[in-house]
Amino acid sequence: MKKIAVIGSGLMGRGIALVGLLNGFDVRLHDIKETPLKQAQDYIASEIKKAVEKGIYQVDVDTCLEHLSCFTDLEDAAKETDLVIEAVLEKIELKIEIFKKLDAICPAHTILATNTSTMSPTEIAAQTSRPEKCIAMHFFNPPHKMKLVEVVKGLDTNNETVQFVKEIVAEMKKEMIEVNEFPGFVTSRMNCLIGNEAMNMLMEGVASAEDIDKAMKLGLNHPMGPLELADLVGLDTRLRNMEYLHETLGEKYRPCPLLSKYVKAGRFGKKSGNGFYNYN
Repeated sequence: MKKIAVIGSGLMGRGIALVGLLNGFDVRLHDIKETPLKQAQDYIASEIKKAVEKGIYQVDVDTCLEHLSCFTDLEDAAKETDLVIEAVLEKIELKIEIFKKLDAICPAHTILATNTSTMSPTEIAAQTSRPEKCIAMHFFNPPHKMKLVEVVKGLDTNNETVQFVKEIVAEMKKEMIEVNEFPGFVTSRMNCLIGNEAMNMLMEGVASAEDIDKAMKLGLNHPMGPLELADLVGLDTRLRNMEYLHETLGEKYRPCPLLSKYVKAGRFGKKSGNGFYNYN
């Protein structure tokens, strides 16, 4: 059984841990505080039961949960692993700090992956002594329902690392695309542009949030409207992504002023109870 560690027990981290457990991995979940870890454990247990009840997965719930360990100490979480997936906030400095620590903790064979949706795995890997074993694995929200994983090679990522991650993705029953690093990869570059234009149209009074989303769903066959999706991702996360893409790719990625205003007001989307829509 392969051992994976997931660093960060938030929305994406707990979802990635869930995917691992449902597909036979030994999962070690880390967070710096006990409360989010407990919340993640409760979420994971609930989702595994739902998956079994709906017949999506045929696993024993208790046995599955026995393969989940939770830690607030990073060394305890990562010291005996084959793969570590970092899933913390989209802040390059934070990711680099964690990768430096993981590099010192993990065995020589361990692959270090970042779940970033926009940021440079090359820049993150360069701060370690194993850049050839660093890569990006971009899961989508919610990870246990979305089929795609973007596998993004850094400048020094070697073929053995890519092949190992391909096998992991297959064992997780996901589809993958292989991407040569460039800011925003494939999906985030397009998605951020669409979402930002939707926000600009809302700000300009072109149409309501509901009608903008309805147009994209019924007119262009998108499964979710861009404003709904931004609320689901988190407006603070989307703003950080836009700021990074604006810095690296130029003016067309300048964040909509309405997005910045909402974040300043604490309107982060679904997780805060309101964003472009009200969830209270």
